[in-house]
Amino acid sequence: MGGEAAGSRRGREPKSLHERALGLLAVRARSRVELRRRLLSAGFPADEVDAEVATLASVGLLDDEAFARAAVEEATGRRLQGRRAVVASLSARGVDRAVIERALEEGAGDEAERAAALARARVTRLAGLAPDVAARRLSDLLMRRGYAPAIARRAAAAALAVDPDPDDA
Repeated sequence: MGGEAAGSRRGREPKSLHERALGLLAVRARSRVELRRRLLSAGFPADEVDAEVATLASVGLLDDEAFARAAVEEATGRRLQGRRAVVASLSARGVDRAVIERALEEGAGDEAERAAALARARVTRLAGLAPDVAARRLSDLLMRRGYAPAIARRAAAAALAVDPDPDDA
């Protein structure tokens, strides 16, 4: 009874390449490169992985354009990330730079407005700090979230109602 499960996961056969790929896509959307990396790391042969990725793309289950649009919407909408952070995240997932740029043009909205919204949401946490310390911490947060330094400093200054750095004007 217990011996039949030896050498396999709870007595089941290992998943096929197709099953593994579909399972990974069921968890969350992935880019072509990201799915390819995961399947290769699971030990599947490169030529078979490439064929599976091509098949999934041809039937619409793997679409870097749609993946990038959804990622941009999530990052800039709910998470209020800046352009730099979005580009870095999608690049790390293997999305082509041209695809990233198109997705950002279509769905990112105004970066300065997102930075200002994030700064306003976080400014109450800085109450009691000296104005220069609060401005530095808030602009540092915005830069960590992927905003350009000038945008971050202006948004922080506006949220704190202080004069922005005159070098940014």
